[in-house]
Amino acid sequence: MTQRHPNPSGVDPITLAVVRGALETAQREMTLTLEKTGRSSVFNLAHDYSNALFDHLPEMVLQGQDIPIHLGSLIPAMKAVAGYFGDDIHEGDVLYHNDPAYQGSHILDCCMYKPVFYQGELVFWTVCKGHLTDIGGPVPAGYNPDAREIYAEGLRIPPVKLWDRGRRRDDVVNLLMCNMRARRDQEGDLNAQYGACRVGERNVLALLDKYGVETVRAAIAELKDMADRHMRSLIRSIPDGHYQGKAVLEDAGHGYGELTIQADITVRDDTVHIAIESPPQLPYFINSYAGNSMSGIYLGLMMFAQVPPPYNEGLYRCVTVDLGKPGTLCNATEPAPHVNCTTTPMETLTDAVRMAFEAAAPERVTASWGHASGINIAGINPITGEQYVTMVLASIISGAGATRHMDGWHACGPLCCFGALSSGDVELLEYAYPIIIHRYGLLTDSAGAGRFRGGSGTVWEVEPIGHEMTVISFGEGRQIGTMGAAGAQDRLRERKLGRLEIMADGKSTVHRQNVITHIRPGQRARNVNPGGGGYGLPWQRPLDEVCDDVKNGLVSAEAAQLEYGVVLKSDLSVDREASERCRCEMNRQGDKA
Repeated sequence: MTQRHPNPSGVDPITLAVVRGALETAQREMTLTLEKTGRSSVFNLAHDYSNALFDHLPEMVLQGQDIPIHLGSLIPAMKAVAGYFGDDIHEGDVLYHNDPAYQGSHILDCCMYKPVFYQGELVFWTVCKGHLTDIGGPVPAGYNPDAREIYAEGLRIPPVKLWDRGRRRDDVVNLLMCNMRARRDQEGDLNAQYGACRVGERNVLALLDKYGVETVRAAIAELKDMADRHMRSLIRSIPDGHYQGKAVLEDAGHGYGELTIQADITVRDDTVHIAIESPPQLPYFINSYAGNSMSGIYLGLMMFAQVPPPYNEGLYRCVTVDLGKPGTLCNATEPAPHVNCTTTPMETLTDAVRMAFEAAAPERVTASWGHASGINIAGINPITGEQYVTMVLASIISGAGATRHMDGWHACGPLCCFGALSSGDVELLEYAYPIIIHRYGLLTDSAGAGRFRGGSGTVWEVEPIGHEMTVISFGEGRQIGTMGAAGAQDRLRERKLGRLEIMADGKSTVHRQNVITHIRPGQRARNVNPGGGGYGLPWQRPLDEVCDDVKNGLVSAEAAQLEYGVVLKSDLSVDREASERCRCEMNRQGDKA
């Protein structure tokens, strides 16, 4: 008979596996509840929400494979909200919050916290954060590029109780809903969040009924220790020292020029300290408060680390963070405007942190994913007379970065969502809103060139039906291309950039900055997203792979020659002799190419 060795916590390994599986199931059912009951397209199509379980401490015991920009900020936010109420937390309570001054990400990401009591004792928290389609304020969907302070962006919700000892506070819910456009969608999504938290509560209570509080807590302690061991093992493999990464944030319309975010990491044995240096905060909506910045830092670390599950707060025990001086871009203070922060500057911050780690371990270097460059739309439905508003998350789907082993994935980004975002069916969006989507697909030549090609970005083109529609652009990637790695080069850089094109009266106007504009029937808004960065020298990509990319519409014949040194005949077969000469010349020029 094989002897079974217990874990350091003393929990039987089979019991540990069962508890872990039950927790994961609870979280997945929360996610499915949101998908099936959410009213807005942001919830039921795009899946712009995240769920997590916390214990009584409160520490995160399980995060879903959801939106990274949500998950990192949940750790400080949970502590801030629980700390705000202190001992005034009771069975049947439900707390709500979105305020970045209380460690929220941005005010569109509204978070619900439900304490779970078992036999009178607080044991768990079920937590659900989701991006509401509107949060009030002067601009539909909340992204106001003209805001100079947070008060011009929308409704701030400090920690508040929506349910008090099991009683729904209709007065508070009504106060929130009266400050938001498209109330039916907002209230439907709020109810979906409540349902998700209740489903999570039901499952963890069943787990406690089966194993008891003591066993479950011991298993959770071991899962956190396991995550801690995984991360420390990785950090220990990095040579002790000081490493630095820098990334440049483009001027997306604020007029302050390009901005640099710097990450300095110090590795000592199995610990790492991450220090961020960023410019002073701006009167523009790209400032990031502390909670949001923690998400960006954790994502940069996890892109590099790629440690196995479990994913919980134990991962970050060996990590300390200094966000820099208060009042800076990545450690903003009131009243800095901030709504764009979950994409800009979060993605630039993530790149800086990832590059600092890669400086310590160059063999793990990867190309960046495309940054978010999207639009929101709003108007009055001419059939119902109701106001509609939505963040078009399909419009920010960009390409993933290549690695030293493989091409980047198409339409998988942006970086801030890291593959967790869905674009949804075109037909369902057209059913939900008075619009025609003329085009949605991959964009030729948008992918970063390299030995391994980046993933292609997307184009999304829309026309309103029977009404004037407001179009609001946000994000970046329209002036500075996605960063490649290991010698990747883009000769046709303009084609890799995002942009908003307004086609009206036979003319096309291109916007590369964040704007608010309007279109009528017969006019179209076309939003283009950047692709992912390439990896390695483009002229080392196999000839047949470049030829296949051309045939599949990912790369044009012109780009095949100019970026990859592959000359094609009229039938799209490879002219191998001409290609060899072209590649020899590109190789000779080297860095001048």
